[in-house]
Formats: sequence, C-alpha cells, structure tokens
Amino acid sequence: MGNNNSFHIGYIFRISLVAAFGGLLFGYDWVVIGGAKPFYEPYFDLVGPDKAWLSGWAMSSALSGCLAGALLSGAFTDSMGRKKMLIIAAILFTASAIWTAFSQSFSTFIVARILGGIGIGLASNVSPIYIAEVSPTSMRGKFVSLNQLTIVIGVLAAQVVNLLIYNYSPIDREATADVILNSWSGQYGWRWMFAAEAIPAGLFFLLALVIPESPRWLLQQNRTGPAEDILTKIGGVEYAATEVSSITQMLQTGNETSNYRELLQPKLLKIVGLGIFIAMFQQWCGINVIFNYAQEIFSAAGYDVSGMMFNIVITGIVNLLFTLVAINTVDRWGRRPLMLLGSGGLMVTYAILGACYYYEVKGFVVLLVVLTAIACYAMTLAPITWVLLSEIFPNRVRGAAMSLCVSALWIACFALTATFKPINVALGASGTFWLYGFICLIGFVVLYFKVPETKNKSLEEIERDWT
Repeated sequence: MGNNNSFHIGYIFRISLVAAFGGLLFGYDWVVIGGAKPFYEPYFDLVGPDKAWLSGWAMSSALSGCLAGALLSGAFTDSMGRKKMLIIAAILFTASAIWTAFSQSFSTFIVARILGGIGIGLASNVSPIYIAEVSPTSMRGKFVSLNQLTIVIGVLAAQVVNLLIYNYSPIDREATADVILNSWSGQYGWRWMFAAEAIPAGLFFLLALVIPESPRWLLQQNRTGPAEDILTKIGGVEYAATEVSSITQMLQTGNETSNYRELLQPKLLKIVGLGIFIAMFQQWCGINVIFNYAQEIFSAAGYDVSGMMFNIVITGIVNLLFTLVAINTVDRWGRRPLMLLGSGGLMVTYAILGACYYYEVKGFVVLLVVLTAIACYAMTLAPITWVLLSEIFPNRVRGAAMSLCVSALWIACFALTATFKPINVALGASGTFWLYGFICLIGFVVLYFKVPETKNKSLEEIERDWT
C-alpha cells in the first residue's frame, strides 16, 4: 500500500484541491443570494406580502436545480467519468454567474439560478467521489474533508463579497423599496455579487481540464495503462501495481456496468439505506437552521441588528476553524468516533440551548452555546458525512449510489428549512431545539449500531467488508 513518505503529497493535494473547487462554488452560490436579496427584490418587484411566494421561489429555486443535478450525476458519473462531470459543473457555475448578473427579467433570473443549482448538485456528488478515488487510504479522510473546507471558505467569500459591494454604496436600513430600486446597489450592486462567482468558476473550468481522470473509473473502463500512470504519479511504481491488482480483482467480482436497478440488490440496498440515513441526518440534526435563520435566533436572544451581524461573522469564523480541526483528526480519530461525537455533542448542546430560551437566558450565553453547536458540527457531521458517503459504496455503483444519497440530502435540506418556522411557532424556540436534540439522539443510536469504522481501509477493503 506504500507509506506516507512514498506518496507525492503535493500532487495529490493539487488535484484534490481542483476537485474541491466544486465545494467552494457550492458554498458561494448557496449563500450569495442572501446578501443580494434586499436589492434584487425591488428590481424584480418582489416586495410586499402578496409577493411572498415569488420571493421564496427566488431564494429556493436553486434547490430544485440541486436535486436535478444530483440525480443527473448518478445517471452519468459512472458512464462518462468523474472528470467530465467536474468540467460540466464548472461550465454551469460560470454560465449561471454571468447569466444571473445580466438578468433583465425575473424568469431569466430563475432559470439562471436553477442552472447554478444543477452545478451545485453535480459538484456535491462528484467532488467527494473524485477526491476519495485519487487519495491513498491513510490520507483519504483528510483529503475528502478538503471539500467541506472549501464549502466553508465559499460561504465566507460570499459574505465578504456581499459586504464589500454593499459598502461601496451603502443604503440606510430604513430605505423604502423605491429608494433601493433607484440606487446603485438596486440597479447594479446585486449583479456584481453574482458576477464575482464567474472568476473562481472560470478558474475551476480551466483547472478541471488538466487534472487526470479517476484511476478507479479508468480501470472500470479497462483502461489500465492511463490508470497505472496516474497511480504511479500518486504513490510510485510499487503502489500503482498493488492498487491496479486490488482494484481489478474487486471489479472482476461484480458487474462491469451499473445502474440504479442494481442498487436494489439486498446487500447494496442495505448500504444505500445507511448512506441515505447519514445524508439526511446531516441536515435534520438541525444545525443549518442556525445558519439560515441566524437573524431570528440572535434576535430572540436579545441582540440588536449590529450585534446580529457581528455574531453571524463569528459563526462563520468558528465554522472555518473547526473544519480545519476535522481535517487534522479524521484519519487519526476515525470516522465513527467523530460521527458519534457530533450527534451526541449536538444532542447535549441543543438541550442547553432549549433551556436558555425556556428560562429566557439572553446575550453572551446564547452566543456561546450556538458557537459550541457550530464547532461540534463543523468538526464532525459536516465533513465526515461526505467522507463516509464517498467511501462506503462499491466502485462500480459509487456514482449512482452517491447521487441517491446527495438527492436525499437536498430533500432533507429543503424539509428542514421549510418546516423550521411552523415548528418554531408551534413549539417555541425551546421546544424546537429540544426536538432537534431528540433527532440527534436517534442519529446517535443508529450510528452506534450500524456504522463500522472505515479508517485505514482501502476502498476495495471496505467493499469486501460491506458487500
């Protein structure tokens, strides 16, 4: 298998980082619309109670694209290859950024947002698969976690870009829709927020053209020579020979082609079911509510507008720092302990947060508990979910199985976001977080009994153990 000293770490890092650009654009595209919202809404006449549905559609339209992209990736990733799908995702991100920025009508704006959503769906599926398939066993968790790190960086980048563009021509917070519409920000500023994404998206496209294809996919296509060359660049001649032998042997035990129907086989169905649970639990653990509704959460805790804006920046910084912690622990501590730490830690944190709201504790204490929850999530469930999903499926069906799980993740994301306000009204802030804590308890139990450790196992060893 080779040792860490024999691997060409710089080469592995470079090609993994290119694939992880998909994560960066995923994070940017997902968050940028929030900062642009106050400005494009007057432009497209989405202001007022009677336009609430259209306003919500503008915010969530990309999500329909995410689901479509995730399903499409399953249909084509295993047949076309990982590299081509990354290139297509880069094209979609670039086209969406430019098209959104030049939109003159609401309908073209929506189409452009859906196009970007398809890019997110493709990237969120293919980027972790590619990185897992080019990474040596002993470092696979660390490199796959790069994808989550770039997502977090993309989120912060969008927040910073939005703030810089807004500050170029600031508007009084009490300004009417007409004042905003006739301002520089209302006419052009929001366009630059979206257009800025075209720079990293274009770079992603150019770099995706020059990275190699996944050696495991090449071997699946009986292209042994190119696969051997890439594996030699990764770990040397001996490593390449060992990997080719192991991967080829594993592929010979299964079907040469894959489709969704094959996933219905009892052994594979069990693994896919677990993968779907892990993906949905990452969303239903409730942490994204804190990101999506930070304003409401901090307002309920007694913070004014400036305090809320400052706290949101702090949450982003904590998210980034503890994602770096995950990268340094995933291959040492293992996947299973980190997933259990995340679900158990969030369960306890939500119990405390719910108590804070119940007993009307306000201010710094609530901020501290919220930051603890974000730190816990950032170093556990956020990155490790992607690591596990990229590892647990057999080579021949990895793209199709991953796409089902990513599709389930996006459906769960939509369900979480859509149900938070009704649940919050029915149960109050305290009851809502206690409910999420109970979901985390269920997650902890399932993970404890159903998820074995994958640390220090090759993808082929995992396939033999699980199937």
